[in-house]
Amino acid sequence: MKLIALPAFEDNYVWLLHNGQQALVVDPGDAAPVEQALSGLGLKLLSILVTHHHADHTGGVAALRQSTGAQVLGPARERIPAPYQPLQGGDQFQALGIGFRAIDVPGHTAGHVAYLADNAAGAPLLFCGDTLFSGGCGRLFEGTPAQMLVSLDTLAALPDDTRVCCAHEYTLSNLRFARTVEPDNTALAAYEQHCQLLRRQGQPTLPSRMGLERTINPFLRSRTPEVMRSVQTHAALPSTNDDVAVFAALRQWKNEFK
Repeated sequence: MKLIALPAFEDNYVWLLHNGQQALVVDPGDAAPVEQALSGLGLKLLSILVTHHHADHTGGVAALRQSTGAQVLGPARERIPAPYQPLQGGDQFQALGIGFRAIDVPGHTAGHVAYLADNAAGAPLLFCGDTLFSGGCGRLFEGTPAQMLVSLDTLAALPDDTRVCCAHEYTLSNLRFARTVEPDNTALAAYEQHCQLLRRQGQPTLPSRMGLERTINPFLRSRTPEVMRSVQTHAALPSTNDDVAVFAALRQWKNEFK
């Protein structure tokens, strides 16, 4: 299996997974880069997975379905270009001969789902849309801080070697914020340097790994003493006893960060 991040728009990635003959794509906001990749690699598109309803994730779905006949799968509680197979947390399906399951991860949107293959080419593979980013998490457009915290806890519990396939190249800006929250995190500093080198070489910073994210991502670390102290100082919280309040203050800090 080969995994490719296809750039789209300014900072989106459409994920393409293929076996040399057949392919699936995740969150094709634009059909053009997918069509170019399929043609260039001689692939037949079988499946289109959608994590949530935003246009930069769904804009190319109808054109690709029409041109390839691919099956579309997406969240049951969101409006996805029909027809499609609706999925919710716990639902399982096969694509390219790989077993996937849907995971409910509300927060960025109300019905957002992620897709996990427990064993794809030797390691777990997670397509998480806009819920989890490397060094960050999605904005709360429709969900609540409590929902997003539960969603991130669910993803953070996945194995260390899980490949984290986020839908945007936000890594460097996220790490700049993360370094503000945890200036003494040496693993974070080293990872930032690594990602800067990748971007200078024109390479994506993704996929990340879940074990790494638990080490460097403040939104997965909001219960650690270092992050709690930083958030409490910034937001003037009376205490850090409320996990949701700390997480909400951290997310608000990121919203306002320049």
